[in-house]
Amino acid sequence: MKGRFVTLEGGEGAGKTTQGGRLAAALCARGLPVMRTREPGGSFRAEALRSFILSQGGWDPLAEMALHFAARREHWSRLIRPALEAGITVICDRFHDSTFAYQVAGQGGDAGAFEALRHALVPDAVPDATILLDIPPQAGLSRARDANRYEAMGPEFHARVREGFLRRASAEPDRIAVLDATRPQAEVTEAALRRVLHGA
Repeated sequence: MKGRFVTLEGGEGAGKTTQGGRLAAALCARGLPVMRTREPGGSFRAEALRSFILSQGGWDPLAEMALHFAARREHWSRLIRPALEAGITVICDRFHDSTFAYQVAGQGGDAGAFEALRHALVPDAVPDATILLDIPPQAGLSRARDANRYEAMGPEFHARVREGFLRRASAEPDRIAVLDATRPQAEVTEAALRRVLHGA
């Protein structure tokens, strides 16, 4: 049986890493084999691109988008797809929706180019369920722990990113569940687990 592909999305400090760990533990407790991973990164070459992308600013939005998709192609083909085919549930911290929110909505990249890259490089990479951890940008930034160049961008940028995520959720409500990331961790985990297991 093929594994399920679950993605966690949200702005800086939304709690994706924390909830990814909690969700993985809850699924493991139910006897499901689980693998956690992240983007950009995950596989060997994709991790090399992660360091490059997160440390070097000033990209043209389309160039930056292309780098994310190059890393994603490696990640998908080398790690995620084989795990899913082996029956493993994959929980990934960020995926397509982050590229749309950050490079299209946040940085003004072309939405048509986003779709073209997605269909050209990873046409079969569609999450079974996406948990969007929604949090006001200032609240998220105040508790962000992983320093990277995106955190240093201004409040207007992060407001556009949040709006981009919510646009994706509005367009694909069957796939994307929007959860209030300011709620207690246990409540968020319970809601995420319910969505992953039952689609509710």
